[in-house]
Amino acid sequence: MSELDESFSGTKAVADALSFDENALADWMTSHVDGFAGPLTVSQFKGGQSNPTYKLDTPGRSYVLRRKPPGKLLPSAHAVDREHKVMKALGEQGFPAPHMFALCMDREIIGTEFYVMDFVEGRIFWDGLLPDVPKEERAAIYDASNATLAHLHAIDVETAGLSDYGKPGNYFERQIARWTKQYRAAETEPVDAMDRLIEWLPQAAPQQEHTSVVHGDYRLDNMIFHPTEPRVIAVLDWELSTLGDPLADFTYQLMGWVMPPEVRGGFLGIDLAAHGIPAMETYVEAYCQRTERDGIPELDFYFAYNIFRLASIVQGVYARALQGNASNAKAMEMGKAVTPLAQGAWGFAKNAGA
Repeated sequence: MSELDESFSGTKAVADALSFDENALADWMTSHVDGFAGPLTVSQFKGGQSNPTYKLDTPGRSYVLRRKPPGKLLPSAHAVDREHKVMKALGEQGFPAPHMFALCMDREIIGTEFYVMDFVEGRIFWDGLLPDVPKEERAAIYDASNATLAHLHAIDVETAGLSDYGKPGNYFERQIARWTKQYRAAETEPVDAMDRLIEWLPQAAPQQEHTSVVHGDYRLDNMIFHPTEPRVIAVLDWELSTLGDPLADFTYQLMGWVMPPEVRGGFLGIDLAAHGIPAMETYVEAYCQRTERDGIPELDFYFAYNIFRLASIVQGVYARALQGNASNAKAMEMGKAVTPLAQGAWGFAKNAGA
């Protein structure tokens, strides 16, 4: 197991700041979760920066609980009811989403809103180079990830009952405004490149051609793969999902190919062929074939936008860490990443003509 796997996978004792009345939860589950029978044992997953996530074990089966974090929150962030709604709807369309058991909007039970879903047993790959997978099997893992995202983007939002899950048009305009607002609300010091991006991005956005559900944080470590097959059996962490431009979603995952290893394990400068990982061009071509596109000409804009958005998310996690309520000890280190991320995004903006 790689060092990354060690620090993110598995569970730990529940942090004091994120503990709650476990008896109250067990009582609620008895009434609201079909087939639930205690006793209940609660632990906390190590991964997951944003919405604290817990493993609930009983003698008969395991569940997962996701909740809003306690404390002062940014407006519109951590909407667990939206996560619950989208996973339930997509699961009913045959998409690999965990089974949803119940949603609780009553803060009295554990202190914040939460939902309970199935615990899916499988493999999570925290390191994109897949060191624990034989080299000849790695390309198939990436192809499964590619196919699953193309599947998501092909789901008809009306048929899925998700036509009210977001606004249908002007995705970039709305997202840039949203992440600008979130960034400003969490800002701790001035970052020149962020200010430039905030000015440039809105007027540089390409026309949106298609609306689909977008995951918003689609990357390898938000998927559970079958224990032995190169097949995605659950996509997790829908906190940032909405209706939007599928190309924004796809190019967000694609950022891994243009980021350095120290930023979320990027591939920049790595000999991918030697690792059995597909080149970016191959990955783009596979997605374009699956979604019947000729290509993605505006890549520099998409990279600038996605890295700007990531910088804003990171700033929010850092701001929460300063208040003492972020759910991962590494959150404090994140503050240092905002400026280099913003500078990287501005580099792509310049490539796009800024």
